[in-house]
Amino acid sequence: MTDILLTNDDGIDGDGLAVLREELQSVGDVTVVAPADNQSGVGRKRTSAATRVDHEFGYALAGTPADCVAYGLRGLDREFDLVVSGCNHGPNMGAYVLGRSGTVGAAMEAAFLGTPAVAVSAYHNVEFFPHPPADYDFDEPARVARELIERSLDASVFESVDLLNVNAPIGATDPRIRVTHPDDDFDVLVDHDADAPDDVTVDDGERYVELRDKFWPHTVGYENPLPNVDEVRDRYDEGSDRRAIVDGEVSVSPLSAPRTATHHEKLDAIVETLNAR
Repeated sequence: MTDILLTNDDGIDGDGLAVLREELQSVGDVTVVAPADNQSGVGRKRTSAATRVDHEFGYALAGTPADCVAYGLRGLDREFDLVVSGCNHGPNMGAYVLGRSGTVGAAMEAAFLGTPAVAVSAYHNVEFFPHPPADYDFDEPARVARELIERSLDASVFESVDLLNVNAPIGATDPRIRVTHPDDDFDVLVDHDADAPDDVTVDDGERYVELRDKFWPHTVGYENPLPNVDEVRDRYDEGSDRRAIVDGEVSVSPLSAPRTATHHEKLDAIVETLNAR
């Protein structure tokens, strides 16, 4: 029997978590430790203390997704074979987004603590973001995640992979699955002329500045990129997670937790010169 720790970043009462929990019960024994409320976009943020309450699924922690994983792996009197995070109410792809995602942050926390993990995110191939989540059916992303987990465990994939980042479409039937790498396309637009919202006070000598993320070349911020996406389709190679989403497929990115150092001969030479002084 596989012991699975399940969490998310949308909160323990999230629609995606409930569907994924039900699907994973055919794989093993599922224990839920999830945030008491929405913690989207907090990345791997950790806090030093949190309150815990019992929940029908397990435990709700007044903390971040990474807190939930740290508590579940080290605070419960049991060993877990796998951590699963999701289903997130929206996609998590692209190298920059992975560092910001609470869903992926929970999986990364597990990997650093020595337990393999799977992050599962759901997207809609028309609306992109499934909001409000109650209006969408997370069955297909949960089913895909369950099959990937079963086969990956049987094939000992996690002996060489720390975590899988999975993005699966809602409403698709048996979508094609592609092994991908996180795309690194990202930019920031700075607007010095934006009007401050009513709840922001700008004092004398201050200037209101907006920083707008640019994840796709034809949209700004968290807009739905799928309309007119054909204009930029060829910008993303078929091995990237973004191209898989553009094509309505399941993206599976095998990732490692420790940061990999890059060898550079010129840096070696600089260090040798400095040491020789």
